[in-house]
Amino acid sequence: MKKEGLVAGALSVFVIALIAVGSLSIAISYKRVIGPTLILLGFFSMIPLKIFGRTIKSCAADIIFGSIDTSFLGIAALTGAHFAGVLGAIVGGAAGDAITDGFAGLWEGKVAQYLRAHGIREARTPLSASMGKMAGCFMGVGIVLACVWTIGALLI
Repeated sequence: MKKEGLVAGALSVFVIALIAVGSLSIAISYKRVIGPTLILLGFFSMIPLKIFGRTIKSCAADIIFGSIDTSFLGIAALTGAHFAGVLGAIVGGAAGDAITDGFAGLWEGKVAQYLRAHGIREARTPLSASMGKMAGCFMGVGIVLACVWTIGALLI
């Protein structure tokens, strides 16, 4: 567990954050690749888990939480932006985050119970919680944006 502590978690978050900022600063110029880029960042976020010997399955509760939380936050922010511009996106994102934290927490708890019942080690560590949630968040909003912009492109 020591190898999955705060230092490993913080270093992993820092490295993935740098990769995210770099890749998204390029992808932002090409709207249609933002969703797939975010999804790829979700997979990149799982690399530190494998490096430190953690199974992806053991972080499933955190990945589910992040996916649900950020996918619905993305929808709330897009809806707010549609109706009220930047301020609407901020308010939609903030309110959406608070609401989805509650719903995502329900699923996170349910998945954690399931994993424990099936003998899968899922004890939270700084590394597993941060990378699991980060992976889920990137994937959740990446899927939403990819779908929204694909549907939007088909409708135009």
